[in-house]
Amino acid sequence: MNNPSELLRRVRERAEEQTGGLAPCVGEQDVVDAERILGFSLPPLLRLLYLQVANGGFGPDYTLLPLVGDGRTAVAEYGPLRDSRSAYWPRGVLPILDWGCGMYAAVDCLAPDAPVLLFEPNAGPDDWADAWFLDSPSVARWLTSWLDGTGWWEEEVMMADDGPEPTPWPDAARRLAAGAGR
Repeated sequence: MNNPSELLRRVRERAEEQTGGLAPCVGEQDVVDAERILGFSLPPLLRLLYLQVANGGFGPDYTLLPLVGDGRTAVAEYGPLRDSRSAYWPRGVLPILDWGCGMYAAVDCLAPDAPVLLFEPNAGPDDWADAWFLDSPSVARWLTSWLDGTGWWEEEVMMADDGPEPTPWPDAARRLAAGAGR
């Protein structure tokens, strides 16, 4: 979808149906403060989700983490992941959804297209680059797959014989090596 306004409208509509009441949106100063803490800017569409839809609590299955606030937030999760897992959590990759069992959906905020990544460490890879997968080439495509019911997390998609297999994230090894020193 090339029209961000239309996509945001569809996301907000679906989010309201899903939740029955959205969390308040964050303010511009909240985003500025979050970006200062993180050390990088949010991609434009992710920024708009938090500014115009809600501060998390909507989206696929386990829903987006709030950007800021009390409790678990994307900003609060990023710090410990980078501190404790710097060997396997690249700089600039913001966790936006906790799938459970150590798995996250995360946005590569340093890439121009802002791809959504899947971190799946449960196979116990020898090389942490093998735990990273490209979930979607952009936040917009990821949201569209949620809206259209075509995401890998949808039961019908998972159970289909021809369901999509995770694609390794081609930049994982390079980004992990570059980010290991923080």
